[in-house]
Amino acid sequence: MTRSYAIKGSKKLLNAWAFYDWANSVYSLVIASTIFPLFYGSMFRAAGIEKVMVFGGEIARAPLISYTTSLAFFFIAIITPFISGISDYLGNKKSFMKFFCYLGGVSCIGLYWFSLENIYLGLICYFFGLVGFWVSFAINNSYLPDIAFPEQQDGISAKGYSMGYVGSVLLLLLNLAMVMNPDTFGISATETEGAEVRAMRISFATVGVWWILFSQYTFFHLPKGNKRKGKRTNVILNGFKELRGVWNQLNDNTRLKRYLGAFFVYSMAVQTVMLIAAYFGEEQIGWESDSQRTTGLIVSILLIQLVAILGATLTAWASRAFGNIPTLIVVNLSWIFICIYAYFLITPMDFYIAAGCVGMVMGGIQALSRSTYSKFLPKTLDTASFFSFYDVSEKIGIVIGTFLYGVVAQFTGSMRNATIFLGLFFLIGMLLLTRVNKKAPE
Repeated sequence: MTRSYAIKGSKKLLNAWAFYDWANSVYSLVIASTIFPLFYGSMFRAAGIEKVMVFGGEIARAPLISYTTSLAFFFIAIITPFISGISDYLGNKKSFMKFFCYLGGVSCIGLYWFSLENIYLGLICYFFGLVGFWVSFAINNSYLPDIAFPEQQDGISAKGYSMGYVGSVLLLLLNLAMVMNPDTFGISATETEGAEVRAMRISFATVGVWWILFSQYTFFHLPKGNKRKGKRTNVILNGFKELRGVWNQLNDNTRLKRYLGAFFVYSMAVQTVMLIAAYFGEEQIGWESDSQRTTGLIVSILLIQLVAILGATLTAWASRAFGNIPTLIVVNLSWIFICIYAYFLITPMDFYIAAGCVGMVMGGIQALSRSTYSKFLPKTLDTASFFSFYDVSEKIGIVIGTFLYGVVAQFTGSMRNATIFLGLFFLIGMLLLTRVNKKAPE
């Protein structure tokens, strides 16, 4: 007997789609932004070292995680178009979404065994946790036009974001309680490891279980996927053919082409800051104790999340009053000052101020960048392909940004120098934005 799925636009289907944000957002907040950077730094401090032998060479902890992140996003940028082409042909993108969801969840659980002695296993789990999160997230986003009518899409997208924020904060607060009061949860120290670090390991497992468990509601109601009709050739490479088609069409739209160039440059810096902020705070700030470091970093991340909501609202207001491009120019200028300020951060209060400033411009620049891109798209062309191009461009930018950040940190011996380097990307992005609205040469 064939199962019937909820119809497009129905409340049940919309809520099931949005619920995946509740399921997977815990990875982004708990692991990528908060607990894992703390755990990662504590391993090196406990061992009394700053460098580790990997692949026959000695590398410091900050560049190591930056290079691994860069490699993961390179893999994501390559594999996503493959999956897009194959799933369109087979009409089974839910199966791909499940696979990457489970890959990410199991990898999170695998981080429980992360150690300097098992550094390769740990880095592999970190790598596939990133891959599982971003690829499954991209597939879920691609469902939006399948499950919602145009007039419903803004509302349900915002609802998903809100659910993801609430769910991830709830689990983060639980994990914070475990880390700060491990005895209350029956977590005790071992001969080689403190109770606080053990609690962090358990936090990784809770993220994996949460992600896999709550995604089941989404998977139960989402349709299998739409199979495109007609004869298809070069199925595996079809996703890349679509991207190439977008690239060729950019020659007919000078404003969009200029905007994408600017976005590519400043987005490198934005995404790199988001990915390495916690590692910077963990390593460079003069915390008085490990307990203050743990609490301070988690409070900072929560502060960024809360202020980002206000920042996105103010940026949206500014774009209506002054226009998208002028607003983006000012936001990039703000990022330049933040990067310069970050070079001089010393005390926890310095870091809290920087976190508040980052929050004000982080949410705004992401939301406004995507909406600006949408406004510049030709009305008669395939918007899905254009947004796929946008997504791949962003991921390639992350690859370059995180790799260069690691290189600068490694060869100069300081993450502070790398912040100034990122400031240069914002400066170049800002200058490129000034060209977007100029009239194209005849």
